[in-house]
Amino acid sequence: MGKTIIDKIWDAHEVKALEGNASVLYIDRHLIHEVTSPQAFAGLKRRGVDIFRKEQITATVDHNVPTVNQHLPIKDALSKKQVDTLVANCEEFGIDLYGLGHERQGIVHVIGPEIGVTQPGKTIVCGDSHTSTHGAFGAIAFGIGTSQVEQVMATQCLILSRPKTMRVRVDGPMSPGVSAKDVTLYIIAQLGAEGGSGYFVEYAGSTFEAMSMEERMTVCNMSIEMGARGGLVAPDETTFAYLKGKPYAPKGEQWEEAVAYWKSLPSDADATFDKEFQFAAADIAPMVTFGTSPDTGVAVDAKVPDTASAKAQAYMQLTQGMALEDTKADYVFIGSCTNSRLEDLRAAANIIKGKKKADHVTAWVVPGSVAVMNQAKAEGLADIFTAAGFEFREPGCSACLAMNDDKIPAGALCVSTSNRNFEGRQGPGARTVLASPITAAATALKGYIEDPRKYLN
Repeated sequence: MGKTIIDKIWDAHEVKALEGNASVLYIDRHLIHEVTSPQAFAGLKRRGVDIFRKEQITATVDHNVPTVNQHLPIKDALSKKQVDTLVANCEEFGIDLYGLGHERQGIVHVIGPEIGVTQPGKTIVCGDSHTSTHGAFGAIAFGIGTSQVEQVMATQCLILSRPKTMRVRVDGPMSPGVSAKDVTLYIIAQLGAEGGSGYFVEYAGSTFEAMSMEERMTVCNMSIEMGARGGLVAPDETTFAYLKGKPYAPKGEQWEEAVAYWKSLPSDADATFDKEFQFAAADIAPMVTFGTSPDTGVAVDAKVPDTASAKAQAYMQLTQGMALEDTKADYVFIGSCTNSRLEDLRAAANIIKGKKKADHVTAWVVPGSVAVMNQAKAEGLADIFTAAGFEFREPGCSACLAMNDDKIPAGALCVSTSNRNFEGRQGPGARTVLASPITAAATALKGYIEDPRKYLN
């Protein structure tokens, strides 16, 4: 019987099989940032243990950093302490750090692919749930807890239960105005917030095959929002073309050997999955959420459905039967590890070029890395945003979560390209509507949730 890509990678990294379907799994790449690493470093110091393979760690600052005036000292005391602690720990343990001011600094799930440490067939972990992003390259990538961060630092291994496998197929071309973000919001709405619980998901079908790497990253990023352990897309020529020439990608003969191995990874034709689902891209419209969970996605031109809970309606200040396009937006946020890459910024800029945002909307565009920021400036995208009244900021997680200065005020509604719309996620009392970059851009122009198809050329 054939193997799935998930089983192939897992088997190649299983150091030892344990009782009860558990494994000692070897980890190829460990990504760390300032939020979930301090306790792990403290644990190593307390036990007098050194880091086993520090060259396999990639460190950056992203969650707590301000996105304006990064050349100045961080004002928030807690944020400054966390960033300073990571700097000190990396210096003490001899770990390279992409800190503020470094040309490679950025959101950890943006810079990993940019520099080529994210590769097919790898096992990748980080103390961050959206590590699933890296699965876009055909890798087993998932978030871990702080105690596990310490385990990987000390041993380069983890004891884990083998996940069940799921395949989600989507076939056909995406309709105009529909993006990868809409596809993933649609899948989550269909399967539910716990639909992937206990599973590792392979995204297959012609829709994903036609996506760019940045689009695939958006899809895999939100796998966790349907409860999955992680998600991946099988590597192909699109993957190889993206990686070739990246700083940490194999070179010369090693490149040819790597590609040969990567080509062996896709699931075998006779592989079986524990669960399978199939959807048609033609059924997917631009999506927005109406509730306080990522699985509350509906078409942007729909009305609040009768499935909306009373609690969510009260928090979101929406009512059943209300047209979502009648919903006033106070903030628009384009950024986060879901949608802060160059293609996201290009798509949004294409919608707003030559136009102005609504006067009552505060609009932030936060690139995912220094590299994205610099390229956006070089292409004139930053100028387009600024001319339209948007604030083009410096790299960081920003308004995805309330861990830095970029908080949404209580009661304000933000149409956001991030991944979670939980109560208070963007700030105490803030209301969040998840959307694609072009839907967010169109919303900023109108001042109300807007169908981006109205702005397509």
